[in-house]
Formats: sequence, structure tokens, C-alpha cells
Amino acid sequence: MSRTGSPRLGLRANLAQFSLLVAVNALVGGVLGQERNVLPLLAEREFGLTAYTATLTYVLAFGITKAATNYFAGTWSDRYGRKPVLLVGWLVAIPVPLMLIWAPDWGWIVAANVLLGINQGMTWSTTVIMKIDLAGPARRGLAMGLNEAAGYAAVAITAAATGYLAARYGLRPAPFLLGASYVALGLGLTAFFVRETREHARFEADGHRARADGRHDHLHAGLTSREVFGHTSAREPALSAASQAGMVNNLNDGLAMGLLPILFVAAGLSLTDMGILTALYPAVWGVGQLVTGPLSDRWGRKHLITAGMLTQAAALGLIALADTFAVWAAAAVLLGAGTAMVYPTLLAVIGDVAHPAWRARSVGVYRLWRDGGFAVGALVSGIAADLWGLRAAVWIVAAITAVSGVVVAVRMYETHPASHRNTAAARTRGTS
Repeated sequence: MSRTGSPRLGLRANLAQFSLLVAVNALVGGVLGQERNVLPLLAEREFGLTAYTATLTYVLAFGITKAATNYFAGTWSDRYGRKPVLLVGWLVAIPVPLMLIWAPDWGWIVAANVLLGINQGMTWSTTVIMKIDLAGPARRGLAMGLNEAAGYAAVAITAAATGYLAARYGLRPAPFLLGASYVALGLGLTAFFVRETREHARFEADGHRARADGRHDHLHAGLTSREVFGHTSAREPALSAASQAGMVNNLNDGLAMGLLPILFVAAGLSLTDMGILTALYPAVWGVGQLVTGPLSDRWGRKHLITAGMLTQAAALGLIALADTFAVWAAAAVLLGAGTAMVYPTLLAVIGDVAHPAWRARSVGVYRLWRDGGFAVGALVSGIAADLWGLRAAVWIVAAITAVSGVVVAVRMYETHPASHRNTAAARTRGTS
């Protein structure tokens, strides 16, 4: 707050609270990472699932519930405040590691992932919204890069740690005890130290300026939730292009969660090597966002997203072709780099275009579509793997990703505030 009692926008003005939220989101990512390596192997070795589609039911359950919860998290954050939604999200997570440890059949695993989807939808969506609230318009790319880097670096570190724990102590319970500690710490930090940020969004809305080129004149403060959903999903070019790219990006991640560990182990890799490969992709993804987030503030959003989607497609093609650890490691690095180019930049696009009065709802709609990609990925890759094999499933997802990059190139316009101000200034000089 300023001396007059009004909120202050910007990373420097809100450094303590912003840093705390980065730490909280790292714990959110860690809760997700606890099962990334272990559950595909648990399905085969302890529950006897042989069909890939059956194995991926947990990804499907997670994706559907997380996607739906994202939507409601945005609406609830506007209605009740950000902190209450974040707190409830942590409470929902409490039973998850216990259910994974004690599950007597696969139905318990699926039920645990329903709760995990709710937890991730409420906590990750809310930390995104809170950081956008605090950061203000100038450094959204950097803010989203820090947020997503923390979350996915934690996914990677936890994936590597659980791979080691599984190899040394078995698939249960050791890997999931790490997740239980993350839940306890996240709940405590949220309850006692996180502060509400909704007033920062209201303060920004009061001083909101429309684009100089008039492109956003129809995106005024008074849109209904139905109109927000329509614009973010289909009608507004940048918002809808971002939504489809987000969905395809997480379609990739659904494949990576559910099938790549099986592909690597089936090729003869050890659990330790498999753990390294499955951790390498989110590690590069996480750390890379520290570079790509601020880069999008400097270079703009559109071309970074297009290049990132095409890079992911190339990486998936390399995974489908490879059969050695070294080549798979190179492909995992490439896949992580492409995802890092896309992930924070898409969120920054939503922040650029959506009015502060309904930005939280637009983030919720975008994340509805984006995390629906987990469910789509589970279905597409699982069915394809059952019909034609694991490598064919990877090729199909690679092709879908390439098409998504072309859609961004054709449909999205540049949304970064400095870019459109420069364009408007150039037009003014040209007519003077």
C-alpha cells in the first residue's frame, strides 16, 4: 500500500508478497510432481493395467477436474477474494498423498487425481491471478515467467527426487511422503502470511487505458461472465488463439505424464535414467521461463509463442524417432525450451488483453481450455497408443502441435502494450 492507503502496482513495490507467492507456487508444482514418474509404473506393476487408455484414466480425471476448477477459481476470486480460494485449494490437497499411499485399487488413484485437479486448479490459478494483480501492466511477462518457473522447476525437482526414492525404497510410500510435506508447508504459508490482492486489480481498473489503436474498445469493464467466456474462447482473436495453444501445449504434457515414462522403460532404460529424462523436460521448461518471460516483455508475445509451438513439435518428432538416452535427453531439452517460450507468454497475452475488471475470469477461462488439454491428451495419445503403438501416438501429438503454431501465426496479433503503442505512434507519424 502507498502512504495514501491505495495499492501500489509493480514487482519492486510488492517484492515481499510477490516472492512469497512464487514460493507458494513452487509448492503447488511439487504436489503435482510427486506422481509424475511413479503413477505410470504403479499402474503396470501393482495394479496390472496393460491398456494405455486405462493407464491414462488418472490423467483424464486430473485434466477434467483441473480445467473445470480453473474456470470457477477465476469467478470465485472475483467474488470472494483471492486468498480464500487459495486456502481452500490447499485444504483439498490434504488427502491426496495419503490416498496415493494406501490405494487398494486403481479407482482410488483416479479419485486422488480428481482431488489433485481441484487443488491445482484453485491454487495455481489463484497464484497466477495474484501475481498479475501485483505486477501491473509493464512486467507481466517477467511476473508470469517467475511464477511458472517456480512451479515447473518444482515439478522437475520433485519428479527427479521421487524417481530416486522409488528406485531405492519402492513405489510406495516414500515418493508420496514428499508431497505430503509440500501440502503442509503450502497450507501454513497461505494461512498465516499470504495477503489479499483483489484491491490491486480494482486499483488498476480505475486507471485502465484502452489501446491507442482502438482494437480493445469492445472489451470494456462491464462484460458479463458469458461474454468473457465467449471472447476468451472464440471471438477475440488473441485470447482465443492463446486458449487453443494452451490446450495443445498441455495435450503435450498429458502425453509426457502418461506415456513417455512407459516408452523409456520399455526401451530398456533404468528407473533412474527414466527419472532423469522425465525431470529434464520440466526442468528446462521451468528455468527457461526466467528468460522467456522477460523476453516477451522486450520482443513481444506472438512470435515467441509461434516459435515455441513449432519447437515443441520438432522435439516430439525427435522423441518418436530416437532410441537412445542421449538423443532422448536432447529432445527433452528441446521440448522444455519450446514449452518455456509458450507457457508464461500465453498468460501474459491474457493479462495484456483482458480488462482488469474481468481479468481473473478470463484467466479462469483460458486455464479451463489449457488444462482441458490434459484430458484431450490422455484420450488422443492413449487411444493412438493402443491402436498403433507408443511412437505413433507421439507423432500424432507432434502434428497437432505444429498445426497449433500455424494457428497462432495466422490468428494472433501482437498484444504487448509497448508494441501496440509503438505501432500507433508510427501510424500517427505516417499521417502527419
